[in-house]
Amino acid sequence: TPWPGNITRDHPGMIQVYLGSEGALDVEGKELPRLVYVSREKRPGYNHHKKAGAMNSLIRVSAVLTNAPFMLNLDCDHYINNSKAVREAMCFLMEPQLGKKLCYVQFPQRFDGIDRHDRYANRNVVFFDINMKGLDGVQGPVYVGTGCVFNRQSLYGYDPPVSEKRPKMTCDCWPSWCCCCCGGSRKKSKKKGQRSLLGGLYPMKKKMMGKKYTRKASAPVFDLEEIEEGLEGYEELEKSSLMSQKSFEKRFGQSPVFIASTLMENGGLPEGTNSQSLIKEAIHVISCGYKEKTEWGKEVGWIYGSVTEDILTGFKMHCRGWRSVYCSPKRPAFKGSAPINLSDRLHQVLRWALGSIEIFLSHHCPLWYGYGGKLKLLERLAYINTIVYPFTSIPLLAYCTIPAVCLLTGKFIIPTLNNLASIWFLALFISIIATSVLELRWSGVSIQDLW
Repeated sequence: TPWPGNITRDHPGMIQVYLGSEGALDVEGKELPRLVYVSREKRPGYNHHKKAGAMNSLIRVSAVLTNAPFMLNLDCDHYINNSKAVREAMCFLMEPQLGKKLCYVQFPQRFDGIDRHDRYANRNVVFFDINMKGLDGVQGPVYVGTGCVFNRQSLYGYDPPVSEKRPKMTCDCWPSWCCCCCGGSRKKSKKKGQRSLLGGLYPMKKKMMGKKYTRKASAPVFDLEEIEEGLEGYEELEKSSLMSQKSFEKRFGQSPVFIASTLMENGGLPEGTNSQSLIKEAIHVISCGYKEKTEWGKEVGWIYGSVTEDILTGFKMHCRGWRSVYCSPKRPAFKGSAPINLSDRLHQVLRWALGSIEIFLSHHCPLWYGYGGKLKLLERLAYINTIVYPFTSIPLLAYCTIPAVCLLTGKFIIPTLNNLASIWFLALFISIIATSVLELRWSGVSIQDLW
């Protein structure tokens, strides 16, 4: 909804806080969550990257104002249909062992207003009830753009935490000055532990730390020294190293408050901040020039380069080694509105196909991107399937056209098969039918939905 009296494509950044941190209580006397309306700055001559740019602005604003460790992403035409859906997602994301390695929990899409026969195939039952469940056993389902609860850290371009290995057995029978035995190994392991800790918090390369950056956006409200005092839980060596590195500004932009929030895995705000200053900083991070010459849209946040930014974003996360989970409760978690006529449905399918072709022709094509990383082979095949399906229209067109041409001309291009070739063809078709039947039995999808 446009801001009253506002020009849609040329206006400053605006934030309206409807429910703040104090005074808003429900009927049981419990504090209500914050409700904030955000309208990012838009100016002619800037590429705003549509939905991906809007989501990245919301990431920065929410990090500055509240910095919750998890985020729910819903499209504007969706609503919450199951009040326990977020709690079910938290069961996965807060699990002690697996939770820290999860980038998101994806829920299936369900729609209102679909006729009984689903003439426009809006339900996508085969995709959501067969393919996505199958991917849940590999590296996780793909991100479909809505109905998803994210781990905030996974959107910052970080790798998932590495499982700690059991320490090797050491003895204290030798004095600490003995460098040839256990004493020397203890010193070495201690230094190695410090390096690995700092290396994990610094994903930036050393060559990126020395380059200068010319500021184009408005001035930040806070300084690095002010935020440094509010960071608790870090050693002095870690704090001085973390906050002194200008590489974070090259990665996340020049906002010390936002940079400090990225270092807090469990969320929360640094001490010494107040609401008025945070609002000013939030307006600063949604300015047009803030994301310039940073890694937003390249390695951080929603990835730019395609109208189907959801596929790119999930693909980059899985390439880094993150896992995702598919959660399909009995009562649909979220519901949305589906296209109600043929023209709207064709426009939607055309948009998806265009986005898949854009990814196919880009640097991030799953056919050649991410080798040597942590993306599993079957997961890669699933992403390849999401980008090559528009090209299946070519053999489908030939399948529909050639038999008709043969019947009209009386010339058949299919040669006569011998007995051995016929057996091979029968075995192939029987295996395809058997696979489909097993999928139907396993997922509960009807034959009509499969057709």
